[in-house]
Amino acid sequence: MASSALLVLLLLAVLRPGAAFYLPGLAPVSFCEPGKETPECKSDIELFVNRLDSVESVLPYEYAAFDFCQVEKEKRPSENLGQVLFGERIEPSPYKFKFKDTKKCEQVCTKTYMTTDAQSKQKLEFLKKSMLLNYQHHWIVDNMPVTWCYEVEEKKKFCNPGFPVGCYVTEDGHPKDACVINSEFHERDTFYVFNHVDIIIHYHVVENEGQGARLVAAKLEPKSFRHTQPDKPDCSGPPMEIKNTFTGELKIQYTYSVSFVEQKDIRWASRWDYILESMPHTHIQWFSIMNSLVIVLFLSGMVAMIMLRTLHKDIARYNQIDSTEDAQEEFGWKLVHGDIFRPPRKGMLLSVFLGSGTQILIMTFITLFFACLGFLSPANRGALMTCAVVLWVLLGTPAGYVASRFYKSFGGEKWKTNVLLTSFLCPGIVFADFFLMNLILWGEGSSAAIPFGTLVAILALWFCISVPLTFVGAYFGFKKNAIEHPVRTNQIPRQIPEQSFYTKPLPGIIMGGILPFGCIFIQLFFILNSIWSHQMYYMFGFLFLVFIILVITCSEATILLCYFHLCAEDYHWQWRSFLTSGFTAVYFLIYAIHYFYSKLQITGTASTILYFGYTMIMVLIFFLFTGTIGFFACFWFVTKIYSVVKVD
Repeated sequence: MASSALLVLLLLAVLRPGAAFYLPGLAPVSFCEPGKETPECKSDIELFVNRLDSVESVLPYEYAAFDFCQVEKEKRPSENLGQVLFGERIEPSPYKFKFKDTKKCEQVCTKTYMTTDAQSKQKLEFLKKSMLLNYQHHWIVDNMPVTWCYEVEEKKKFCNPGFPVGCYVTEDGHPKDACVINSEFHERDTFYVFNHVDIIIHYHVVENEGQGARLVAAKLEPKSFRHTQPDKPDCSGPPMEIKNTFTGELKIQYTYSVSFVEQKDIRWASRWDYILESMPHTHIQWFSIMNSLVIVLFLSGMVAMIMLRTLHKDIARYNQIDSTEDAQEEFGWKLVHGDIFRPPRKGMLLSVFLGSGTQILIMTFITLFFACLGFLSPANRGALMTCAVVLWVLLGTPAGYVASRFYKSFGGEKWKTNVLLTSFLCPGIVFADFFLMNLILWGEGSSAAIPFGTLVAILALWFCISVPLTFVGAYFGFKKNAIEHPVRTNQIPRQIPEQSFYTKPLPGIIMGGILPFGCIFIQLFFILNSIWSHQMYYMFGFLFLVFIILVITCSEATILLCYFHLCAEDYHWQWRSFLTSGFTAVYFLIYAIHYFYSKLQITGTASTILYFGYTMIMVLIFFLFTGTIGFFACFWFVTKIYSVVKVD
């Protein structure tokens, strides 16, 4: 009953994401008209600009990298660790307006380009390249993304939390991307710049809560105008076009309009709903997701039932054996009781993997739990990554403890090597990969390149907090007695009989990852979309459920295969249990490759290297995470069954 109640609560969190967004500590801001300001109510509405990105390139660039209108000497808002790691670079914008102060075709600035000047030509070429790759602006008002809403298939409205720099009509007259919205964009081999935006601010007047109003939406419509009156723009005239073969002088005048609309039926707490409800694929996949969930739960129940019934009969039969003649008729998993806890080969490496996997497992559980409560929603920018990094740093103690405990139980004595490898091996591989990707980003001038100061801060967190905590955990792990096993280990190893194809290690390992991957691959599609297609991910309640199902499925699939191998008198279960569930990461890698070629339009060598570089980090983390689940499940299972049988 308790688990059913938890399931219902989490599903409610998924179906009503907006209700959870502002529960923890994001206070609303009140706005009022100029001249009516109070300490609790302000009239200035600040519009911030963020980095620009594209689905055709992994390389985001900060706003200042483009030759757009900029504001001088204004303080940038502080960014947390998660925002820096995700490449967010928020800065003030030159678009200034006040609450209920309508503006019509307000001029921001004019940019002039001369193709005869090398620097000016380079800026123009960079602008044209950004339009060719469909780079998107990301603007922020009152911590809300400024959205561009337009109709898609079947007259459904999609609200994109970004809008393009411009668009391109190809040499054969085919309009690319946003050029399809306007029939005037028809000149061949021509770029069209969106140099004007109509901003619409939606607000809700607060009743019985004091003075002022709260913003519930910020929308815009990008437009292109070649302004006919530069001194007094009226936002009319033909589109602002740039011929690909253009030479000479070019002037681009940037303008904007602002209007305000009152919304009586939209509350501040649910102001994100219109964005999330319009996201593609959020409703299409619900039936198949629930169907997969039911199938996985059904299979898990079947596995559990078969295992419990079969084992119950085995244990009852073994414990009824009294005579020596009957004892000679033993077969199956009881025959290997003298070898089942024999230390595995490469026990040092296995214990290190288990320590790092435990660290990742606990980190993932706590992060997803907080995300379910709404603390790590898209409204709280960078919170998800910040929470994950901080938790990983603070969870060095359980990593050191688990690694040292199992290394000691494997008979290992090189405790210094063990604790050093636990502290540096897996984190070192991840950091080395991350640093190489960062070098590429630095070379490309991308905003996703981590500043040198942040890299030093990450290293300081690792060396000054995580490593000492790992040593503390290892100290307590080695101080404790070795894990007591329910049966003694024979001095001479038992010979393993010839195995059939299905009971050999490799086929079992390959088969073991199929079921766990089957329960996550749809959710994996949403996660990859949020990372590489820049779509918001908010279904944390359902993701937490999938996480629980993944843990159960990895455990039961590994236990089932472990039982079959023990019945075939193969007692080498330690590495096999880790690799059986860890092989899910290989299917993850195959799916990521398929996703790259079938769903993404990424072009360029640097972007391709970055995609697979970051994917390898995710695959390694997932391998340690799932492998640890399988080992612990199998360790519990083996300990349990050999502790209830009578051994002479």
